[in-house]
Amino acid sequence: MEGIEEIASDGDVFAYVVRAGLDPKASTFFTPHELGFQAGMVVVPEGTAVARHDHLPVARQITGTSEALFVRRGRCEMDIYDRSRSLVSTTELRAGDMALFVGIGGHGFRALEDTVLFEVKQGPYEEAADKERF
Repeated sequence: MEGIEEIASDGDVFAYVVRAGLDPKASTFFTPHELGFQAGMVVVPEGTAVARHDHLPVARQITGTSEALFVRRGRCEMDIYDRSRSLVSTTELRAGDMALFVGIGGHGFRALEDTVLFEVKQGPYEEAADKERF
């Protein structure tokens, strides 16, 4: 899909980059339904509504930590690493872009200018148990 970049190597998907210019005409989810992290864009035409709803307390077993980063302001380079910590990809992110990490491999960033990232990840999150720097 134009505006969505899948970062993968040897059959493993590590991340999706959603470019700021993506403007779907219909609701579109771009992560596979079996992932522990679902992402997409919901299009709600004028005069319609998203029906009231609640999310039921369904127990799920998830391995790894999925994460979404939205570039609010600035510009940075994002490095994506595979399971063996080898560099797979370097991609520039700009204001309005989003990166979705689907729980395998690693990542890092270098700010090319003052940058603000909005981050959402699965919790509860214990940095000492959940993160290893390399």
